Amino acid sequence: MTETQGGESKAFADGSREALLHDLLERTSRTFALAIPLLPRPVDRQVTTAYLLFRIADTFEDATVLWTREHRLQALGEFAELLESPSIDGARRLADTWLETAPTEHEGYVDLLRHTPEVIADLLGMPEGVREVMARHTRRTAQGMSGFVRRSPPVGEIELSDLEDLKAYCYVVAGIVGEMLTDLFLLAFESIRSVGLELRERAAAFGEGLQLVNVLKDSADDRREGRIFVPLSTDRADVFGLARGDLARAAEYCRILQRVGAPRGVTAFTASPVALARAALDRIERDGPGAKLTRPEVLSLHAKVQAALAVGRPVFSELAEETP
Repeated sequence: MTETQGGESKAFADGSREALLHDLLERTSRTFALAIPLLPRPVDRQVTTAYLLFRIADTFEDATVLWTREHRLQALGEFAELLESPSIDGARRLADTWLETAPTEHEGYVDLLRHTPEVIADLLGMPEGVREVMARHTRRTAQGMSGFVRRSPPVGEIELSDLEDLKAYCYVVAGIVGEMLTDLFLLAFESIRSVGLELRERAAAFGEGLQLVNVLKDSADDRREGRIFVPLSTDRADVFGLARGDLARAAEYCRILQRVGAPRGVTAFTASPVALARAALDRIERDGPGAKLTRPEVLSLHAKVQAALAVGRPVFSELAEETP
């Protein structure tokens, strides 16, 4: 590609970077690609870039087949340092290094690593406060992931030891995401700042609850592949109980937003995954690991959230007794 004076490729200097970021989002998370457009501008762009930054860290943590433990630790450390002092040239050098031996065979993730310079360029274009929030929380996640990777065998995944260990892991990979989103919302929307403390008190549980549902859903496949996220010493009923408690806190988070008149898109963005997670948890508890909601069920729950918001009803009132 032709280079501009600032080191940014000409292809993305004319505004088309946004299209690139959205394409990367669709190829790395269909769920977020559907949810993020619900957010008002410019928060939708901020959350897109933030998700891609977290996804880069996830890609390194997940590289248990193609990379050794030391390789994963090195990449996570390099990424954390890049976030400490972001630069496009630094991102380009690291991307070239990371792709000498790709950490994954997933084409979307590989392409995301290839375009790390463009993601960093978008981060650098954010307002200072937004940039600080995004970089700080992603760096915390990368550093927290390093702690868990360091405990793993030289090749392969870690085995979590107990319920507290599972909670700590979910905080690192998802609870911090909830805290970052909350900080971005509070920066963007003056109308919700009066309830900032209430939101922050629930933010980590929000992320933890969504992650626990994924852990329970994927537990059989994870175990076959050597990942023990549901500790062998832990009663699965306790994990379900923890997830339900966290999702109750997440529902409170959504109701607080609705109570203070947060922008409708923000409430929809937060409420839809909670509704889906609650229904998915019921399905997993009934049918076992691997059970999923059907696409019509997903669309129906999305529609119910939107219908409640459209007429100002409490977003979970009509969903409480309606799980597929």
